[in-house]
Amino acid sequence: MTPEEKLALEERIVEVLRTVYDPEIPVDIYSLGLIYRIDLHDDGQLEVDMTLTAPNCPAADFIVEDVRLKLEGITGILNPRVNLVFEPEWDKDMMSEEAKLELGFL
Repeated sequence: MTPEEKLALEERIVEVLRTVYDPEIPVDIYSLGLIYRIDLHDDGQLEVDMTLTAPNCPAADFIVEDVRLKLEGITGILNPRVNLVFEPEWDKDMMSEEAKLELGFL
């Protein structure tokens, strides 16, 4: 994979992650700051570290599965691994300015 192809694929990954929502929050998980790491290897293997707004989130399984299924749908991605992590603990300062505005934090 060329550097240009990798960059285009990474942009597509972010685009897809922006389509995943916590059912209780009207902002996508990427803008919420729930994606901690996107590691795309040259062979198409992908590993994503993500967290939740709360460790006991009732929609956790749904959200993680939604991320995995949507990443699997990207041409060029092989066997995406989605790791649910809780370090560092998420807080509202991790949200984008747009997300803070949408949720009334600004």
